[in-house]
Amino acid sequence: MRKIAFKNDFIFISLIFLCILLSLCFYFQSHASNVLKGIEAFPKSYQPYLREIAKKYPNWTFTALYTNLDWNTVIKEENVFGKNLVPKNYSDNWKNTQVGQYNIEVDNGWVDSSQQAVEYCMDPRNFLNEVRIFQFEALSYDASTNHIEGIEKILYGTEFYQKQVSYLDSIGNMIQMKEQYADLILKAGEISHVSPYHLASRIKQEVGPFLSHGSISGNIKGYEGLYNFYNIGATSSSEPMGAIKNGLQYAKDGKGASIEIQNKYWIPWNNKEKAITGGAIFLGESYINVGQNTIYLQKFDVNDAGKNSLYWHQYMTNVLAPYSESKSIYYGYQKMNLLDIPISFIIPVYDNMPNFPTESPDILSSDFSDDNTKVYCNATHVYIRNGPSTSCEVITTVSKADVMTRIKKGKQSGGRWDKVILENGIIGYIYQAYVTEIPFVQIEKIDINLENQVLEKGESMQLPITILPQEASNHKVLYFSSNPKVATIDNNGHIYALHSGETMITVKAEENHVQTEIKLKVHSSVTDIVLDRNEVIMSVGESIQMNGTIQPDDADEKTILYHSTYPEVATINQDGVIIAKQEGKTDIIGVSKENTNIQAKCALEVVRKIEDTEIYFESPLTVNHLEITGIDYTDPTAENLKRKIITDLEIEIVNNKNEVLSDTELVGTGCKVRVKEEGKTLKEYQIILYGDTNGDGKITSVDLLVLQRHILQIEEMDSIFRKASSIHKKGEEPTSIDLLLIQRHIFGLQWITQNI
Repeated sequence: MRKIAFKNDFIFISLIFLCILLSLCFYFQSHASNVLKGIEAFPKSYQPYLREIAKKYPNWTFTALYTNLDWNTVIKEENVFGKNLVPKNYSDNWKNTQVGQYNIEVDNGWVDSSQQAVEYCMDPRNFLNEVRIFQFEALSYDASTNHIEGIEKILYGTEFYQKQVSYLDSIGNMIQMKEQYADLILKAGEISHVSPYHLASRIKQEVGPFLSHGSISGNIKGYEGLYNFYNIGATSSSEPMGAIKNGLQYAKDGKGASIEIQNKYWIPWNNKEKAITGGAIFLGESYINVGQNTIYLQKFDVNDAGKNSLYWHQYMTNVLAPYSESKSIYYGYQKMNLLDIPISFIIPVYDNMPNFPTESPDILSSDFSDDNTKVYCNATHVYIRNGPSTSCEVITTVSKADVMTRIKKGKQSGGRWDKVILENGIIGYIYQAYVTEIPFVQIEKIDINLENQVLEKGESMQLPITILPQEASNHKVLYFSSNPKVATIDNNGHIYALHSGETMITVKAEENHVQTEIKLKVHSSVTDIVLDRNEVIMSVGESIQMNGTIQPDDADEKTILYHSTYPEVATINQDGVIIAKQEGKTDIIGVSKENTNIQAKCALEVVRKIEDTEIYFESPLTVNHLEITGIDYTDPTAENLKRKIITDLEIEIVNNKNEVLSDTELVGTGCKVRVKEEGKTLKEYQIILYGDTNGDGKITSVDLLVLQRHILQIEEMDSIFRKASSIHKKGEEPTSIDLLLIQRHIFGLQWITQNI
């Protein structure tokens, strides 16, 4: 019987022990944090913000850190006097206003923060945008992304940037090192397994941009030759420079730490390399490598990670430190062009979090009234911000007719802002002028009642539409043209046909997504024909190219039909090639295929052929298609040009107005060289002086003005002047590049060559 009893007792005790073990396991499991990767692993109130970020940065990854801590408990534990501080000059909404604690300086210039400030700074949902999310960046060292150039970009704007390291030793001697600050920071990251980008940003945050900061100057009385770049151990004190002295005491002996601890952290920090590296090891072992591997977790100790304690192991007292540092880190990445690389973020989640994140203490509840109205956006590409100001950061954008719910209606003085929830769950602020309340009866259908969908260029008309139901007929609609160069439509539905082509005209309800569209064609009729020659003298057997241009440039039908009034004298084919048959006169006629009433005429005379032995043009003159180039722009007189034409025939030079030039007058673009025999013109050449766009024989600022007016389509130049304006001599339409080349010639920077 005793044996049986003993056996039963053993079983009973074992069961009790097992129950205790199970209870302990349940207890630790319920309190230990766990991590889940991916946006879907987050609560729904987080997801829309993360998706918005992921659209812009698909290489970023997000991990949910489920702390398994109750939100209200967390706030209670953090809202302890002296644990979270704000600058004394902040508004009272940021401060603890309890009697006996209000504006008491916990540290020089710093006072205890309000519970609202703690709640705002601790709720991760307030900071899920591309800038502030960097307070959740994982801070481990990564050799593939961490490099000197990146560190320097973070240090840019400080005295550490591209600066060789020097320091004072304990007796005041200046020691010069070979390395720069970026070198020491990179090495510290490698040794400590902490991101050197984080170390560089932390140094900027803790000691600012100047090497004269007391923590790193090396000349604080009683702490000469000691350095603390991360303000480790710099606990608050009401004594002048108390926090700095506490930090330097840590640099001296770890505040009484054991020799083992001092050796681990390279203490004493009596030179800058030891201070930067030893401090980095401290950050890694004390924070980053024990679960506090984000700026947020270093400020708010909410990840147990085996430490069996919470809320006390906190690196900073400034409640806004993660918020401030995140911006510095973001801009460091931006300057480095590294925002597209894979970056990991670890974001805490709490139990029983409020439905809406706590507002910033800067946002006054008195500026808003509660609301629950459906509204829509009445403008294109409107920002949703994380606060009611254009200085607040952008969360996302909305466009016309996007629907949202207004939960707070602004009643501020001046420009008013509303607080809204978008259909995807994002909460933010929109400028009140960009929202309109959705009417009770909405537009259900829009009809366009247009029979003729072809307009003539220059025509205008009112687009006829019908809105259904009748009760919504006075509601606002928006008009769009897919190709406003072809036709525009104003806010009242008035169409203006501008250019040949097609466009889609869309009519859309402002209050919802009901819309309709119609294809519209604009026809541009021929108004004129311009031939590049009004009169031509050719030799028997000679051929030249006639170029005709339809006006306007966008005319739909550009075909010109050519014929000669006396084809036995000269013929012209449909490509514009003229062939001189026999001596005599004829007219070359160009007729618009679209409208035969529109014509242009060139008077043509065929004369005897001039033999090659009868005329010779000295270099650098060049003759091509009855055009002479190579004019000496330094002395473009008629006399100088005549000297270079060797012939026994008579030479006459006329300007572009057919006025005969004297020997001393200047030859310019558009002038003609006439070769005559017994008073009869046998051949006529046109002059091209490149850069001379107005034909005065000079290249001056006037030519710039003439060409500019042509490019801007204010006053079109004739064909010969367009050729003279094409400095590259490729026969292309002149552009702003030609303007620049003429300008460089005028300034003597680059001469325009005249030969083809």
